[in-house]
Amino acid sequence: MQRANDQIRTLKAQFDIFQYAPGSVLLELGNTKILCSVTVVSGVPPFLKGSGSGWMTAEYSMLPAATHIRKKRDAIKPSGRSVEISRLIGRSLRSVSDLSHFGEKTVHIDCDVMQADGGTRTASIIAAYLALKKAENKLMKSGDIKAPILTAEVAAISTGIAQGEYVLDLNYEQDSKATIDLNFVLTKDNKLIELQGTAEGEPVSWSDFDKLRDLAKKGAEQIFAFYDTLK
Repeated sequence: MQRANDQIRTLKAQFDIFQYAPGSVLLELGNTKILCSVTVVSGVPPFLKGSGSGWMTAEYSMLPAATHIRKKRDAIKPSGRSVEISRLIGRSLRSVSDLSHFGEKTVHIDCDVMQADGGTRTASIIAAYLALKKAENKLMKSGDIKAPILTAEVAAISTGIAQGEYVLDLNYEQDSKATIDLNFVLTKDNKLIELQGTAEGEPVSWSDFDKLRDLAKKGAEQIFAFYDTLK
């Protein structure tokens, strides 16, 4: 069954993938699959030492068999794309986190793409949010933290124009034909965290941008509705 242009791909989440991580999830967004874990270690970057505040950082990588052609591992030298997406995930989750009373500990978010069919960066942000929420719940129950980390719900979704049509949540085939691709990171109360995108061919009009923005809002609503089913 073909989905409508304003409908996201099917979302699935399986939690507690790792025994030793307080939060982990295997997230599926259509045929894109992300394995994400959240771990906590003592210590913070030098600029936070003595502050009593925690820190959060993220790493993104794509496993060799995630794409049609084997991809080299990032172990020796991460690709520029992996570094960029790692920073995007970290910024997105820090924007909805309060680590001021966390103590001098660092939250590590690790996202590995098991299978890529478009939207790996947006799916990774969704997975990171769900894994962090799971970790927050466990750490609260164990008494390791006294107050919640997350201050808002966050969703990420792609929009684009492919073959003249406005499309939500592009898969690889759609993305390869898109004349513009925009990635939105939004909160549940409809605030913007980050926007990434570019025109692949000719410049696009502000009217086109407005339509893609409205499409992103509709996609975020579907993601937040999915979150509600997990509560």
